[in-house]
Amino acid sequence: MDPIYTVIIAILAVLAVSGLFVGVTNDAVNFLNSAIGSKAAPRRVILIVASIGILVGTLTSSGMMEVARNGMFDPGMFSFHEVILLYLSVMFANIILLDLYNSWGLPTSTTVSLIFCLLGAAIAVSTFKIAGSDALSMGDLGEFIHTGRAFGIVAAILLSVVIALTVGTAVMYVSRLIFSFRYTRALSRYGALWCGASLTAIIYFALFKGLKGTLSQTAFIHMVENHIILSLLVCWLTCSLILFFVQRFKINILRITILGGTFALALAFAGNDLVNFIGVPIAGWDAFRIARHAGDSAMTMDALNENVPANFAFLVGAGVVMILTLWTSRKAMHVTETELSLASQNDEQEQREYGSSAFARAIVRATLNTNHAIERVVPQRLREAISRRFEVTDIEHTGAPFDMIRATVNLTTSALLIAMATSLKLPLSTTYVTFMVAMGSSLADRAWGRETAVYRISGVMTVVAGWFVTALGGFIIAYVVGLALVYGGTVMLILLTVLAGYMLVHSNFIKKTKSAETTTAVTNENVVEEIATVVSSTINTATRIYDRTLLAVFKENRKVLRDLNRESSELYERMHERKYRMMSTLRMLRESDLDTAQYYVQVVDYLNELTKALTHIVRPAYGHIDNNHEGLTREQTTDLIRVGDEVEAIYRRINAMLTTNDFGDIDLVLSMRDRLFETISDAIKSELRRFNTSGKGSTKASMLYLTILNETRTMVLQLRNLLKAQRHFLETKGVIKSWLYYAK
Repeated sequence: MDPIYTVIIAILAVLAVSGLFVGVTNDAVNFLNSAIGSKAAPRRVILIVASIGILVGTLTSSGMMEVARNGMFDPGMFSFHEVILLYLSVMFANIILLDLYNSWGLPTSTTVSLIFCLLGAAIAVSTFKIAGSDALSMGDLGEFIHTGRAFGIVAAILLSVVIALTVGTAVMYVSRLIFSFRYTRALSRYGALWCGASLTAIIYFALFKGLKGTLSQTAFIHMVENHIILSLLVCWLTCSLILFFVQRFKINILRITILGGTFALALAFAGNDLVNFIGVPIAGWDAFRIARHAGDSAMTMDALNENVPANFAFLVGAGVVMILTLWTSRKAMHVTETELSLASQNDEQEQREYGSSAFARAIVRATLNTNHAIERVVPQRLREAISRRFEVTDIEHTGAPFDMIRATVNLTTSALLIAMATSLKLPLSTTYVTFMVAMGSSLADRAWGRETAVYRISGVMTVVAGWFVTALGGFIIAYVVGLALVYGGTVMLILLTVLAGYMLVHSNFIKKTKSAETTTAVTNENVVEEIATVVSSTINTATRIYDRTLLAVFKENRKVLRDLNRESSELYERMHERKYRMMSTLRMLRESDLDTAQYYVQVVDYLNELTKALTHIVRPAYGHIDNNHEGLTREQTTDLIRVGDEVEAIYRRINAMLTTNDFGDIDLVLSMRDRLFETISDAIKSELRRFNTSGKGSTKASMLYLTILNETRTMVLQLRNLLKAQRHFLETKGVIKSWLYYAK
C-alpha cells in the first residue's frame, strides 16, 4: 500500500488526541457546572468524582463506535481511499469548529458537530465520486448518505431546547416553594425523600444512558425494563432510607446527591460521547487494517458495516487523556464560566458582555406586562407568601453562584430527561439538555432580575444560536475540506495538516498576552492596595497612549494609531466594567463609614471619565489618518508638542504622589494644571486666528486639532479630580493623616 496512508493514520491518531482535548474542554461544562456552581465540594473533590465517572464510562463505550463507522453514510459505496479521506476531512473540520467555540467560551454539542461534519464530508466525497462516473448522477446521492439521521438530530435540537427549559423551570419553581432558600428545617424533615427521588433519577440515568452498552443484555436490566415502575419505587424507598440514616450523622445529603449526579453525567458523557472524539480515527484505523490485509486501496469498505468492539487499549488511553484534560484545561473553566455567569443568583453578576438585543428587550417587556396582569388576579397575601419563599439567603455562606437545592434540581432534571429520551430512542443532546435546564432553573429561581434579565436572555440566545450554527458550520467546513482533499491530493493534505496543527498549538499552548487587568478578590483589607494599583497602572497606560498618539498623528502612522485605538478602547471598557461592578465592593465597605464608600465611587467614576476622554482623542485621530485626510500643519504640531510636554509633566508629578502616598505637591499640580489650561486656550485662539486670517488649511485637520485640545483639557481635569478623590479615600482608610494636607 502507498506509504501516504500510513501518514494519514498517524495524522488521525494525533487528531484523535487533540479531539479528546478539545472535546472534553467543551463538554466538561455538562457535568461540572452544578457541583462547581453550588460549591458542593472543593474543586479537587469534584474533579476526582468526575474523573472516576469518565474512566468508568470510557471502558463501557465501545458499543457506540458504529455511529462514526456507518451512521451517516454507507461505507460499502466508497473505496478505502475515499473513506480514509472522508474520515480525515471530518477530523480536520471537527477540530477547527470545536476549537473556535471553546475560544469564544460557548458550549456546543460535540454530537451535532460530529454528525454534520460526517454528513458534509460524505456529501463532498460522494459529489467527487458522482462527478467522475458516467453511470451516476446527483439523484443517486441518497444511496450514499443516510439523511434521515441528520434530520432527526435537527428535530432533537428544537425538541430538547423547549422541553428542557420548560421542565427545568417547572421543577425548580415547585422545589423552591417546598424548600425556599432557608431550606435547613425542611431538608431535615423530608429531605431524605426528596434527595432519594433525585438519586433514583440519577441512578436510572446512569443505567440506561451511561451503562446501556455494557448492561443491555443482562438479566437485571431486562427485569428493570419489564417492571420499570416497581423498580423505580423500590430504588426510591431504598435511597431515601439510606439517606435518612446518613442524615442522622449530620452529613449534608445534598452534597452526596450532587456528587452522585456529577459522577453519572461524567459517566454518560464518556460512555456515549467518546465516539464524537475518537470514533472517526478508530474507524479509519479499522479501514486501514482491512485494506492493508487485502493489499488493495481501491476495495470497497463493506466490512465497516459490521459492528466490531473498539480496542480496549484505545479506550484506556482515551480515558487517560480525557482525565488529564479535565484537570489541566483552562478553556474548560472558561466555557464553564459562561453558563455560571448566566445562571448566577447574584443579580450584580456582570452580564453586559452579551449586549442587549431587541428580541431580549421585547421578551422582558412582555414578561413584565404578564406579571402585572397576574398580580391583579392573584390575592396579595398569596403573592407575599410566595415571594417570601424566593427571598435569597446564602445560608451556606459560600458565596456560590447558586445554592445546592438548585444544583440538585439541575442534575436530577437533566438526568431524568436524558434517560427518558434514551429509553424512547429520541436523540437528545446532553449539552442542550443540561444547559437549558440550568437556564430554566435560574429563571424560576428569580435569578433573572430586571437589572440583568435582558443581558441574560441575549446571552442564552447567543448560545442557542451558536448550536444551530454548529450544524451549518460543521457541514460547510467538512464539505470544503473534503473537496479540498479529494481534489488537492498530497499538497492539500500537507496544507490542512499544518493549518490544524497551528490552530491547536496557537490556541492551547501559546500563552496570550493579557491586556486586561488582573482581577483579584476585593476585601476590606486589600481595597486600598487594589485601587491604588489600578489607579497607578491606568495613569501609566493612559500617559503612554496619549504620548504615542500625538507622535503617531505627527508622523501620520496609521498602523500605530490602529493599535492605540484598540488599546485605549480596551482600557475604557475595563474601567467601564469596573464602574458597573463596584456595588459588590460598596456592600463590603458598608461596615466602614460612608465617606470611604463615597470616595471609592468618585475614584472609580473619575477613572472611567479619564479613559473615556482618552478614547475621544485616539479614535478621531485614527479615523483622520485612516481616511487619508490632510495632516496637521507645522504650527498645529508645535502647539500640540508644547501641550503634550505639559501634560506629561503633570502625569509624572501625579503618579509620583500616588506611588508614595505623599500628596505634598498637590498645590503644585493645581498650578501646573492652570498653566496647561492657559496654554490650551492660547492654542485654540491661535488656531481660530489663523483660520479667520488665511481662510486656508484643512477643515478636518483643524477639527482634529481642536478635538485633541478640548479632550486633553477634560482628561487632565478628570485626572486632577481623581488625585483629590484618591487622597480623601486614603485619609478615610487611615493610610495618610488628613491634617497633613488641606482640601483644595
